[in-house]
Amino acid sequence: MPSLAAARAFNAAFAPSYTPVAVFVGGTSGIGQGMAEAFARSTKGNAHIVLIGRNRAAAEAIIARFPTPTAEGVTHEFVECDVTLMKNVRRVAGALRARLPKINFLALTPGVLTMNGRNETEEGIDRKLAVHYYARWRFVKDLLPSLEAAQDAGEDAKVMSVLAAGHGGPIDLDDLGLKKSFSIANAAAAAPTYTDIMVNDFAARYPALSFVHTYPGTVRSGLLASSDSRLLRASNALLPLLTPFSYSVEASGELHLCALLKAGRGATRTDPKGDDIGLTKAYYGSPEAMERLWKHTEEATSA
Repeated sequence: MPSLAAARAFNAAFAPSYTPVAVFVGGTSGIGQGMAEAFARSTKGNAHIVLIGRNRAAAEAIIARFPTPTAEGVTHEFVECDVTLMKNVRRVAGALRARLPKINFLALTPGVLTMNGRNETEEGIDRKLAVHYYARWRFVKDLLPSLEAAQDAGEDAKVMSVLAAGHGGPIDLDDLGLKKSFSIANAAAAAPTYTDIMVNDFAARYPALSFVHTYPGTVRSGLLASSDSRLLRASNALLPLLTPFSYSVEASGELHLCALLKAGRGATRTDPKGDDIGLTKAYYGSPEAMERLWKHTEEATSA
């Protein structure tokens, strides 16, 4: 179990022989921001860093704090994308794939907290599931050529989805997407299980790459404050009381970056400290689930 100090030291020692390219989907706030800032520090700014989100002002403020690179041709940039719509994800991923010959690190952290019931987008996907699962799957699928190019060059090629590894539940394979049985509880169980299955499936199909699903624990991010639920916004005032039992954005970012940098080939699930929790404990997938979820997700995100 690495301490925060150990994680910081490990990240600071990261010294690749190449100029890394890192894409942070959801990198304008919360854990994604923490990871991007930690990565910028560990590379001393000498990395191509892409922040993907909706808040340009927040992204520009984050990028302004990155260390000034000394390497030539290095870019720190923001790409706007509302990830609730798969057409946006496909467009942005396609544009990135066209202009980035390789991607070494892809971190997926967008999140939303709500107590609302099913809230479909124009594409027929519930917004919570769109953010927590479908958009992430589509980004990975569409950016695989750039990840494989990095691996073929002998460089890191790693993907991390930050959600709730090992905290899912049984899923109904006849109602993937929860069109018939949606509830807050079912959605809360489905997204982590879908993601557990996702990392296993991608790893089975692309064994030379790394795919990580993490459970971050309680992080003092802005999710509660930005929730559309009055109750959840009010509970944000209690977060300071949880300081001894929670993580700051900066600490979570360092711990998650450490887990990403350390990840080996194949699929991994980790806890808030970056420890491997294995692929069988509290896992609700199966070969049939992998096959059916892949087909469903391909169809749902390609329309």
